[in-house]
Amino acid sequence: MKGLLQRVSQARVDVSGQTVGAIDQGLMVLVGIEPHDTQASADKLLHKLLNYRVFSDAEGKMNLSVADIRGGLLLVSQFTLAADTRSGLRPGFSKAAAPAFAKELFDYLVDKAKNLHDPVAVGQFGADMQLHLVNDGPVTFLLET
Repeated sequence: MKGLLQRVSQARVDVSGQTVGAIDQGLMVLVGIEPHDTQASADKLLHKLLNYRVFSDAEGKMNLSVADIRGGLLLVSQFTLAADTRSGLRPGFSKAAAPAFAKELFDYLVDKAKNLHDPVAVGQFGADMQLHLVNDGPVTFLLET
């Protein structure tokens, strides 16, 4: 499972012109799910997301997590993170999980996140989404489990 996290001062996801999820300061995370991923993979990724120290403390060092600052968490499914880009000029998607399996695991991740953290916002699985964000830093990390 992959999570491309971006530290943001604000972020939102729109579908068909309507906002379906939004946060202020926090993390906007694109989540890629592969066939070998499990609930244990999702648990590990969520633990890292909530505890990864990417926010500045009083001394300006990245020592605080999204949980520490009580920031928002915006989770967005992103099957293209599983793309095979090693050769050629067109990505291959054979490494991405099947949609039904990916949705089930993404929903598990979202439910678990909502039980452990507040606020949590979510994109719409499988939809054509427009993401609007202000990347703070910019700070972006790719986490893999």
